[in-house]
Amino acid sequence: MPSPHENTPASALPPVRDREDIDPRGKKRDRSWPPAPEPLPYPVIDNHCHLDFADGDTQLSVQDHVDRAAAAGIDAQITIGSDLEAVRWTAALLAAPDCPPSLRGGVAVHPNEAALHARGHDHEGRGIVGLDAAIAEVSELLRGPGMVVVGETGLDWFRTSRKDEQAREAQISSFRAHIALAKELDLPLQIHDRDAHRDVLEILEADGAPERTVFHCFSGDAEFARECADRGWFLSFAGTLTFKNATDLRAALAEVGLGQVMVETDAPFLTPVPYRGRPNSSYLIPLTMATIAETTGASLEEACRAVRATTQDVYGWPEAVAA
Repeated sequence: MPSPHENTPASALPPVRDREDIDPRGKKRDRSWPPAPEPLPYPVIDNHCHLDFADGDTQLSVQDHVDRAAAAGIDAQITIGSDLEAVRWTAALLAAPDCPPSLRGGVAVHPNEAALHARGHDHEGRGIVGLDAAIAEVSELLRGPGMVVVGETGLDWFRTSRKDEQAREAQISSFRAHIALAKELDLPLQIHDRDAHRDVLEILEADGAPERTVFHCFSGDAEFARECADRGWFLSFAGTLTFKNATDLRAALAEVGLGQVMVETDAPFLTPVPYRGRPNSSYLIPLTMATIAETTGASLEEACRAVRATTQDVYGWPEAVAA
């Protein structure tokens, strides 16, 4: 299906949706943009954000996000499209002649979206294509310019009940299809794992994980972190690491150290402390990097250098903007 955004300049691409479309707090939260933190002493890459979302009391363009990030020491971003509309938007952005050179992307059918495609309709009852057709479109667009990762895919037993047999089977089938796709295209795989650690592990073991497997917004404890690291997989930490109640998450990071760790925002979600709940963007990564450094006992520059080196190794990019 042709993208409605095809041939649209990056500077003219409208957001796909507003964060408040899926955030129940809506206008009760503070929608002002947090102030910029001190820039990092060495640049890092935001390896997972969603530039297709709008948020904030002032609408930022893609170029605004890129410029703010660069000023804070985040000189590259990977934007992720995780439903078909966002998948098409991401492909159009990366193909646009004025796409910022520091951007790359990834696309997949999110596990919760997989359950909807299996039913053939969305939450409002509108008809949508079947799961096989959705994955086929993802497969086609992953072969376009600027795509560096298959994701986010995996399992989510929080928003979609594991007891719903059709939904469970759809998520598992979709996950396995994306694992195969990552191996076929020799791309990294970004995993969405929410309340599903054991099932995710079992499927990766049974099907054979791609050589470069990344747990996006890692949410496990120290034991699970060690199991992942021992298998050669990578852990990406978001603003959740800074939350007061994230003791287990910081213990997980301390368990594995810096060798297989990356940083992300999952923007516009998961804004780090002290701005939790407000709009998020890549320029706020210094707050998460400070916690990564503190938790691992490294200096901020040491942590940045290690995180950046790992990110470049995993994604094979971006040499052109490397420090």
